[in-house]
Amino acid sequence: MKEKLVKRAANLLSVKSLVTLVLTAVFSYLAVAGRIDQDFMTIYAVIIAFYFGTQSQKVQDLVDGDTDGNS
Repeated sequence: MKEKLVKRAANLLSVKSLVTLVLTAVFSYLAVAGRIDQDFMTIYAVIIAFYFGTQSQKVQDLVDGDTDGNS
């Protein structure tokens, strides 16, 4: 259990995750302050889509690999 927590914490410290977390914090601040401009929204949306797209692809690759290995 401890090793799993350490692995998850290490994954959170990857550059991709740090950029996503910082941008989400900035987005939240700007939303509360009412100062979000269209350019930032576009950049944020692209980065979030990339982050979750790569996460989804990793999961799909694992599922496909398990399915192929069991055939």
